[in-house]
Amino acid sequence: MAGLDLSASRSGNTSETAVPVISKRGKAHLRYMLYQAALIASTRNRLFIQYYTRKLDGRQQERGIKTKMKVKLAAKLLVIA
Repeated sequence: MAGLDLSASRSGNTSETAVPVISKRGKAHLRYMLYQAALIASTRNRLFIQYYTRKLDGRQQERGIKTKMKVKLAAKLLVIA
């Protein structure tokens, strides 16, 4: 219902050039609030900072990886809620 799955438009592009974006499924307002909460949690809460940096470890050069990890964090926040 939240639509926190990632999708990428790959029409003629390779995996390296396709940028992952949040799908348009689900409730947009809920998705926006969860993503904003993940943005703050990834910089302010010690446990979520550790989770976020652990997921990013060694993958900083991938295109769109920070967005992907923030969406994963938003999904985790949704499960916690």
